[in-house]
Amino acid sequence: MHGSEDTGQSGLTGPTGAKATRRDWIGLAVLALPCILYSMDLTVLHLAVPQIAAALKPSSSALLWIVDIYGFMVAGALITMGTLGDRIGRRRLLLIGAAAFGLTSLLAAFSTSAEMLIVARALQGLAAATLAPSTLSLIRNMFHDPAERAFAIGVWVACFSAGAAAGPLVGGAILAHYWWGAVFIINVPIMLLLLAVGPLLLSEFRDPNAARMDLPSAAQSLVAVLAVIFGMKWTAEVGWGVVPAAAIGIGLAIGVLFFRRQARLADPLIDVRLFKVRGFKAALLTNIVSLFVIFGTFLFIAQYLQLVLGMGPLEAGIWTAPSGVVFAVGSMAAPVLAQRFPPHRVIASGFLISAVGFLLITQLDGVTNAWPMFVGMMIFCLGLSPIGAITTDIVMAEAPPERAGEASAISETSFEFGGALGIAVLGSVVTAVYRSIMADGMPAGLSPEAIDAAQDTLGGAMQVAAQIGGEAGARLIETSREAFVTAFEIAAGVSAAGALCAAFFAATILKSGKR
Repeated sequence: MHGSEDTGQSGLTGPTGAKATRRDWIGLAVLALPCILYSMDLTVLHLAVPQIAAALKPSSSALLWIVDIYGFMVAGALITMGTLGDRIGRRRLLLIGAAAFGLTSLLAAFSTSAEMLIVARALQGLAAATLAPSTLSLIRNMFHDPAERAFAIGVWVACFSAGAAAGPLVGGAILAHYWWGAVFIINVPIMLLLLAVGPLLLSEFRDPNAARMDLPSAAQSLVAVLAVIFGMKWTAEVGWGVVPAAAIGIGLAIGVLFFRRQARLADPLIDVRLFKVRGFKAALLTNIVSLFVIFGTFLFIAQYLQLVLGMGPLEAGIWTAPSGVVFAVGSMAAPVLAQRFPPHRVIASGFLISAVGFLLITQLDGVTNAWPMFVGMMIFCLGLSPIGAITTDIVMAEAPPERAGEASAISETSFEFGGALGIAVLGSVVTAVYRSIMADGMPAGLSPEAIDAAQDTLGGAMQVAAQIGGEAGARLIETSREAFVTAFEIAAGVSAAGALCAAFFAATILKSGKR
């Protein structure tokens, strides 16, 4: 039973509305550790890329895989890992994942080639995929009182925000004194602490009636998610073409086969009946939209600060770090807001506030300092910050306790899809606008290779400008920066429109689907 001595047996249910014990609250603090590391590892590597490139000399394609493979594997394995936790025990899976995460972090830190680092990052992503669904499903079973559960989920979401914000700062501080592998070494002592205290403070929970894992379903879910997200990110990086279209098409086709298989199985990998619950579906769609409007925007904010305003990586990280604080505070405030106001009203208001922030970012033309962008960023973060905690609570409340791991994995996957979709769509918008403007503003006398590089990305234009120097180089810098700012403003406008549509959706569909 919940809160009893750990016997390794299922503890799926407890008294409805029962208050959490002191052990549960301390356990929540323990669960915060992997959440922070999970998100920090998504961002901490970015600052180490120059050192990795110098040390391992990867090709441009290999460098992209080093950065992206972690997120790909996390997204693809979430559903399988969430369901696996329901079967073998959520605490057991968490501890196995923590040990694997520590070992693969060491493998990444001491990689001697680009290929070895890619493999290490892929394995690290698989290990990380155990952390989010295991921690959230444990919270679902540790906190039975709705108000306490909502608060605990707010803490859980806040930890992800804190980790994402801390990533650039921690990475910058480490890289100022140590070699690039040190950004992975920091994971090891934290995971050792989790392994030491987890068995003492976390009770085991699992579905006592779960059958064996259906391996074909697990393979289908992995391939479907990986293919679609790969296609989306490929579109953002190189533009629309046969390869990303084929990847997305194959992923969607396998996804259809996956859902048909789940409907036929007696004990499916995921219960498709969850998707018939109106509140469950509405919350997932809200997750996708919220990550869509914010994820791509943050990608361009980093480029704007460094390539347009000329900041270094650490300085740019300092400017963006307060956004993580806002998200953490907003996530913690979400339960209070949801108690005082209907959840759909909080979500709709949040999207409306965020639209104001995005609209401010459409006014950056001619600005030579970071403050207007910073104000807009803080406003849209303020609006979006409580949404994830509220929708996650809706998802977990709608799912039966024995399916908590599965529901948490589906929720996390919706966030991953939203982020990938935001990067793909907004990335394509920025790329198309930037290339269109640059095609009419290139200095005369450049080689075809230099023209292609300058028209491809703002970073490429900066490199070409440094090579040619003089007045032509200065003109190219000015033109490319203006083109990027214009493209960034248009992307922010798209995010504002998306936020407004989401506000309408929340005020109507989510309202009718509320619990």
